[in-house]
Parts: sequence; structure tokens; C-alpha cells
Amino acid sequence: MIGTLDRALGRITMYRLVWLTLAALLVVALGYSAAGLIFFTPIEIAATAVVAIVSTTGATWLIARLVGSPAHLESSLVTGLLIAFLLFPTSEPRALLVVALIGVIAAASKYVLVWRGRHLFNPAAVAVLIVGIAQGLLQDTPFAGSLTAAAWALPTGALWPWVLLGALVVVARVRRWAIVVVFIAVAGTVSVLNSVMNGQEPGAALSLVLTAYPFVFAGAFMLTEPLTLAPRRSQQLIVAVVAALLTTVPFSLGPLHASPELGLVAGNAIAFFFGQRRRLSLELRSSSVIAPGITEYRFAPRTPVRFEAGQWLELDVPHRSDGRGSRRTFSIASAPADGEIAVAMRLPEKASSFKRALAGLEPGAVVRATSVGGDFVLPADPATPLLLVAGGIGITPFASQLTAIAAGPERDVVVVYAAARLEDVAYRELLRASGARVVLVSPEVPDRLPEGWSHVAGRITAERLADAVPDAPRRVGFVSGSPAFVDSVRGALRSAGAKKVRTDAFAGY
Repeated sequence: MIGTLDRALGRITMYRLVWLTLAALLVVALGYSAAGLIFFTPIEIAATAVVAIVSTTGATWLIARLVGSPAHLESSLVTGLLIAFLLFPTSEPRALLVVALIGVIAAASKYVLVWRGRHLFNPAAVAVLIVGIAQGLLQDTPFAGSLTAAAWALPTGALWPWVLLGALVVVARVRRWAIVVVFIAVAGTVSVLNSVMNGQEPGAALSLVLTAYPFVFAGAFMLTEPLTLAPRRSQQLIVAVVAALLTTVPFSLGPLHASPELGLVAGNAIAFFFGQRRRLSLELRSSSVIAPGITEYRFAPRTPVRFEAGQWLELDVPHRSDGRGSRRTFSIASAPADGEIAVAMRLPEKASSFKRALAGLEPGAVVRATSVGGDFVLPADPATPLLLVAGGIGITPFASQLTAIAAGPERDVVVVYAAARLEDVAYRELLRASGARVVLVSPEVPDRLPEGWSHVAGRITAERLADAVPDAPRRVGFVSGSPAFVDSVRGALRSAGAKKVRTDAFAGY
């Protein structure tokens, strides 16, 4: 079930999925408005959305032309739609000018509020926060009332069930359940306590917080933005807690006060200090076929890349996209000490425009990496025995880990590799040199296996794992591959007794 959902969602880029989901919610809002189920009129909702989208995309296009960089229009669509949901819907001309101003600020933030090529804040949140601060500073001047702060009114109330459904779709795509749940739980708990302390019944307070507060929307659609996430899950949870507290704990400091936009922007700032603090430039050194249909690319980073063996990297290859975007996430196949960044991927006959563009690069070409992260890393204790299970191209994070292990303290490692045949095994020489015991799982029985390898016919099941690796219960299991493979093998590993299982699968694998 999970694998099927991942494959379906993986056919759509993250940006496209988010803006399509937001657009669908906007259509629902218009329908509810026409039926008289919500306070705002269809004209107010439509006018606010059109102005937000046009101002954001128009400003993005213009600024991109001025600075000579490509305009990411789908990202601008997301930002414009988010602004439409954050602000109080209006059709009043002066208020619509403020909406347009917020759209321009959001677009400009992607080029101004940056550090070494990396933008720092969610554009919609920071633009709304800036205008909210300006509103506070102008409250005792003739300009009082000319600016409008965020209301977060649209994604709550009657629309809440639809917002929840859209949130589930988005979070399933990005696989960031923990950060969203923690944000909602902390923000919800604080808000319920605030309401109870103000005399409201606990049940009524809980119902109010669930439906009338924008925590689900803010957590799912904004806190999960990939470019502003911290690299590790523990760090993401810290960000979620801080963002939730600044959203809900009452305070006032000049024009600043508790709000979702303040929580999001503060969380983005903390995430920035946790992560790689620049956009990385990678120069292609070489490419080589490491197995039938699998190509490895090796890059020389122009500045050091901080990562741990097993983590991923998001590559950005500008090109005329086929609709699936210019970015892809890959497990890093090289070790941190290598001084190079290696990634490997399948190149089918009908490859995506991204893979075709990457395959067409000559040595010396430069691409960008926008983020590095992931929790698929080795246990800190080298005495922990490991069971690494790979499906096809899922061997890549293990290539990084096995290389790192070879340069450090000795570890007890068993690798189980599922492939169609021996010839399809990627990184065979690395596996041989690693000293790990390797179990090849394939339909065909190889004529000859490398020394120290064994073979299991068929597919990976709990019974076959238990037979091939009798001491699986004492090992920490790692599974890497397609979502369907990971979904199947995770259950098999647990049934075989593995005491802990970590997984590595990306939607759109």
C-alpha cells in the first residue's frame, strides 16, 4: 500500500503536487463560499488569490531576468497560493495593493535573504511577517490600518477536513511525518492549555484548536519545505518544537508577537545553522557504467561538503524540464573522506529530462547541490553488528558506508543484495574489498560467486533471511531501495527478528 502510494505521488514533482493541492483547496473554498458555507465571498477569495499569484510570479520572473538566473515559476505558484491562504480575503483595492506588496516581498526574499546562494526563509512566511512587523511599527502613525497582517482564516473552519486531506497527501510525499506531528502536538497542547486557563472547557478548547487554528496547514505545507529543513530528524524535531512555541506561547516584544509566521521564520533560521550553509557547486569529473543500465557520476566540490556516510544530496541540473523539475535527490555513494561526491542512477531508455541532461554533461560541467541530509547513518558504536539489505540501485548509501567502514574501526557487517543476476550488482569490486559477508538474492543461480559470497534463490522473505542470516536478531537492519522494496523487506526483517530497522526510500525513486 505504501509503495503504491509512493509510486503514484512520485510521478509528480514536489512543487507541482503542492501547488495543485493548494489550487484544489482554493476551488473547494470558492465552492463553499458560493454555497454560503464560509464568511468570505467568491470575489474576495478569487481577487486575493489572483493578486497574490500574479504579483509573486511576475516579480520572480522580473528579478530572475535582472540577475540572470532561471525563474522557478512552479515555486512561485506555491508561494502565491500560500499567501492567498495566509491573508484575509479581500476585494478592497487598497488591501489588494498590500497583497501585491507581500507577493513582491516574497519573490524578492528568494534573491535577497540568501546566504552563499541558499535562501534562508519560507518566502510566504517571511513576507507576511515583514508586513506584520511594519503594521505594528505604523500603528500610531497616519499609515495605521494601511497594512494587513496574516489572518490564516481560509485554511480553518469549514475547510479544515479538506486541509487535513491535502496535508496528508503532501506529507506522504515528503515523508516528514514526525516534524508535522510534533509541531501540531506542541502547538495544539499549548493552545488548549491557554484556552482552558482562560475559562474554556477542555473538550470545547480541543475542538476549537483542531478546527479553528492553522496548525495543520502551517505544519504540512510550510514547515516541511525541503530547502529550509534541517538535515537530521532530531534537528527537525527541535525546529518543530521551537516553531510551535513561537506560534502559540503568548508574548509581545514591540511589533513582534506569537504567530505561525514568526514560528516558521524562526524555525527556518535554526534549521539553517544546523545544515550546510551554502548552495554547493559540483564540477563533474567523470561518469562510468558500474552495472547494466546504472551510471555513476563523480563530482569535485568547489567547497567542502559536510555529510555522513548514508546521507543524501539534492542535485539541481538546470535544463528544459519535462515537467518533473530540475532537482532530484540521490544517496551519496562516496565516503566523506573521499574528497569527491559520487551518485549513481539507472538510465532507462525513456529517461526523464533530468537524467538525459545529466548524461549529456561533459567533464568540467558544473551543477548545484541545494541540500544535504538524512538519518540513514551508521550507529555511533562500531561494535553494533549490521545487516544491510539493498534492492538494485539501493546499494548506493551502503557503498558510502562500506567505504567509510574500511577506513575506520572494524565492524561486523552482512550485506544482502537483491538483484536480477550477479551481473546486475553495482559496486561489485567495492563489495568484494569491503570484507563484508554478502548474500546475493536473485532468481538465477550464478555460475560462480566471489569468495565469501552466498546465494539465495527467489525473493527476500522472513524465512529466507532467517536461513541466510541466522543471527539477524542481534543485528541492526538497514534497508535501501524502491518504496515497494523497502515496504516489503522492512516487514520481513522484523519477522526475522532484527531488533531495529532503519529505512531509506525516496518518493519518486
